[in-house]
Amino acid sequence: MRYHVLACDYDETLARHGQVDEETIRALERLSRAGIKLLLVTGRELEDLLTVFPHPGLFDLIVAENGGLLYDPHQRTADPLADPPPPELADRLRREGASPLGVGRVLVATREPYDVQVLTAIRELGLELQVIYNKGAVMVLPSGVNKATGLEAALDRLALSARSVVAVGDGENDHAFLAAAECGAAVANALPALKDACDLRLAGEAGDGVTELAEMLLSGDLDAVAVPRRHVLLGHDGGEEVRLPPYGAGLLVAGPSGSGKSTVTTALLERLTGEGYQCAIVDPEGDYAEYPGVTVLGDPDRVPGVEEVLHVLEQPAQSVVVNLIGLQLRDRPTYFAELLPRLAGLRARLGHPHWLIADEAHHLMPAEVRQAPLSEAGDIGAFLLITVHPDAVSPAALRLVTSTVAVGKEPADTLAAFAAALGHDAPTLPDGEAGEIALWHIGEAAARHAALAPARVERTRHRRKYAAGTMAKDKSFYFTGPGERLRLRARNLHTFVELAEGVDDDTWLHHLRRQDYSTWIRDALGDADLAREVAALESESGLAPAESRRRVADLIGDRYTLPAEPTDFDPDHHDR
Repeated sequence: MRYHVLACDYDETLARHGQVDEETIRALERLSRAGIKLLLVTGRELEDLLTVFPHPGLFDLIVAENGGLLYDPHQRTADPLADPPPPELADRLRREGASPLGVGRVLVATREPYDVQVLTAIRELGLELQVIYNKGAVMVLPSGVNKATGLEAALDRLALSARSVVAVGDGENDHAFLAAAECGAAVANALPALKDACDLRLAGEAGDGVTELAEMLLSGDLDAVAVPRRHVLLGHDGGEEVRLPPYGAGLLVAGPSGSGKSTVTTALLERLTGEGYQCAIVDPEGDYAEYPGVTVLGDPDRVPGVEEVLHVLEQPAQSVVVNLIGLQLRDRPTYFAELLPRLAGLRARLGHPHWLIADEAHHLMPAEVRQAPLSEAGDIGAFLLITVHPDAVSPAALRLVTSTVAVGKEPADTLAAFAAALGHDAPTLPDGEAGEIALWHIGEAAARHAALAPARVERTRHRRKYAAGTMAKDKSFYFTGPGERLRLRARNLHTFVELAEGVDDDTWLHHLRRQDYSTWIRDALGDADLAREVAALESESGLAPAESRRRVADLIGDRYTLPAEPTDFDPDHHDR
């Protein structure tokens, strides 16, 4: 289910001429029993609303005064969301005969044509206030306060996300409110400008339209309604944007090592989190441990508990990296098999997380896993699997994939391997430009090329893993010395620095003169900048062994955060 919150305007949306009919009340009751949260967002003053609407307890929270007041009908508490205009404003409007004139906790309201007096008073009193119109009503509020900010406050109180909200309204003051929701709907009697701007036009007027929307929520039909403004940019094909839906997508990113999978993932992750979608990134190798703006759980010495992950994800604004670098390879599928249904359960209850991103998916769901605890991608919102080997991923997981992005020099081969794993014919792929990605929507006969829209901030790939994690044996550095009399393995930069301090001078200088250090940093770590700096040092003549050791260690320390103590994790375990 995509939407877990329904937010309604009151006048001429939920109610007609101030009254809500019984059929609409029954529709709201059904939504509440289904676990959907209900919010009422109105321009009315609270006391006025409670006079005409006898069922406030239907709603989890009520935003009144056009975003100025948050009311809990169950606790019967009312909290102003801004400071009210000074009393001098209402006093002056009364003297000038403005009628009707309402003064709430935050809002001052009248009707046209008294907007002229309102604007003059605001200007002459030197007040920083805004005037909002709604079908003849004139509302005065502190600057920046509107139905959208009120909705945000209500969602924050309930620990819910705007990316899980469908909102419905009819008037001028509903524009910001509908735009803030994941999907904005307009009843049939809405103003033409609102219907033009909304995502969904309902056939019914007022309460009939709300009942119609409730039925779409309960049946699941609303999930299938495309909301193009929410689609996530992937790249460009000529002058055309290539976008992906933020819900129900099962995306696989595949290609050889070093081909750009992390670049694609980082670009999508940046745009998803930037638009307010909560992401849970399961990170077996510590590649995302320094990604900005997320909570990282786990390190080489500690595997995060599932309950710990779920606790952090309860707050929708907080995306999480689940760092499994300290977990043995053989134990990762079991951990993921426990985590995945719990994430789906959290989403069923709260509406988030919105995306699950599983790096090294063949480690988490290997081909031997025959069942997945999801029936479709929408059970977890949407997911992104990253792998070098599509055929090494569980067939049960691959069956949930809806689109594939292939990266590298031979994307057609990658798509063919994925198609073969599913038992499909490989899609055709026209020739493309060097460096382009290929996108295939499963079931279509042809794939397409696109130029990836890059992330604004480049992520430092694998920095934590290279600093303190475990690199594969063929990526590690080996101190052998002249005549290969030694074989000391540096599994990461931390152990490299430690071993460098302990090896004899002949061994250290042997590799220094052969420029083995810069070669390893460039080829195994992929850090061309550090490699250049170390290569320049290797080329200097007359450096004492101790001096060159210190300077190499300093160069590494300037770019990587090394742990103060060795980790307890044994990377030489046979199942690594």
